[in-house]
Amino acid sequence: MSSTVGDMKPMGTPTRVDDLIASYSSKGPTVVDAVVKPDLVAPGNLLVSLEAPGSTLYTQYPGNQVPYSYYLKGGSSASSSTYFQLSGTSMATGIVSGVVAGLLQQSPRLTPDQVKARLMLTAYKTFPATSSTTDATTGITYTDQYDVFTIGAGYVDIEAALKSTAVAKGTAMSPIATFNSTTGQVYLTDDPSAVWNTSSTWSNAAVWGSSQFVAGTTATSTATTVSSSGTLSGTEALWGSEALWGSEALWGSEALWGSEALWGSEAMWGSEALWGSEALWGSEALWGSNATGGEN
Repeated sequence: MSSTVGDMKPMGTPTRVDDLIASYSSKGPTVVDAVVKPDLVAPGNLLVSLEAPGSTLYTQYPGNQVPYSYYLKGGSSASSSTYFQLSGTSMATGIVSGVVAGLLQQSPRLTPDQVKARLMLTAYKTFPATSSTTDATTGITYTDQYDVFTIGAGYVDIEAALKSTAVAKGTAMSPIATFNSTTGQVYLTDDPSAVWNTSSTWSNAAVWGSSQFVAGTTATSTATTVSSSGTLSGTEALWGSEALWGSEALWGSEALWGSEALWGSEAMWGSEALWGSEALWGSEALWGSNATGGEN
């Protein structure tokens, strides 16, 4: 079982209702096996944490140094050598680790799968349909859709996790995403070993919310259904015409598995590439006629 955490921006307020996904937070699913990721999101933008005095980060990024006045009443504006400010999913991961520690302190017999499943089930699931941010340097505007591949099962909620008594009887393996090119629908299929959709408590809608797929810039969600077989499907989601499995995207004509890409005519398995006629396994290469394993 592996877990991944996305990064939310706390927006400088004590409530989570106005928090937004960070533009640099990675979006799923995984490239090779299309596993739904991330599993959760947590605060990770502009967080203040402990500093290693004299470290490379501390000396090379003075703008991230924290003044004493940040945490000491009447403190000076001089830079503290104890605390430092950073952003990233690594910071968000630390938040989730702390939540896990609190949950295990309360219920030490929980297995890793049960911890992951509990955190996903109890995660906060109210988000906007989209949010945008503009880079001040480049002027580029980035728009995020709050679908299952952006926020996973939701925003980690330690209070809800500690109050819950749900114990998973099964793994917490995340679903696999599959695109049906005939119907234009995306399906999230649960692993046979997983607890998802085995009861009303662990239903896909309960874990991932009622709107797993989000489409367009104004729509709040698409029609998303849960079939009797336990799969989730959406019609306007990440696998749309311009998206992951779309005509211009990861598996499209110009992308990772496209005609010009990783397995394309000019790429890793193409005519001029890793397994091509002039490449690693080609006629003149590592296993070729004049190469390491060749005639000479």
